[in-house]
Amino acid sequence: MPAVETLTAKPTRSEQEAARRSFPALEESLKSLAKDTTEIEIEETAQKIIVPTMALQLLTRILKDLGEGRPVQIVPIAAEMTTQAAAEMLGCSRPHVIKLLEQGKIPFTLVGKHRRIKYEHVMKYRMAMKEQQKRNLKDMMKDDEETGLYDP
Repeated sequence: MPAVETLTAKPTRSEQEAARRSFPALEESLKSLAKDTTEIEIEETAQKIIVPTMALQLLTRILKDLGEGRPVQIVPIAAEMTTQAAAEMLGCSRPHVIKLLEQGKIPFTLVGKHRRIKYEHVMKYRMAMKEQQKRNLKDMMKDDEETGLYDP
C-alpha cells in the first residue's frame, strides 16, 4: 500500500494562473459530456488518450484549488497511514493518536507491532471533530447570549 505523503508544495504563481485559465474551460466542457470516457489530445505531442470522465471531474476540482493557491494532494481512499502521518493530519501528537486508537475512536489494524490506519477513517474522525467544535462554539455563544455577555 502506498505511503501517504503529508507535505505538498504550494503552487507557484504561474501554476496558479494556468489553473485559473483552465478551470472554467474544463468545467464548461464537462457539462456536455455524457459518456463514461472521453478522448483528449495532448497538443504538444498530438497524442490522443482516453480518460475516464470521472478523472476529468476530479481535475476540475484540482484546478480550482490550485488556482486559489491551495496545495493539492490525492490519496486513495483505502490508503493506510502510520500513526505519525495520522497525527500530522489531525494536528496532534502521535501518543494522542495512539490513545484514540486504543479507545476505539479510530479503527486500525496491526501489522506486526505497527498500527496502520486507513486514510478514510482519519478523515471521518477529523470531520466529526470539526462538527463537535462547531457545536461547542454555538453552545458557548448561546450561553454568552443568555448571560448577557454577547450581544449579537
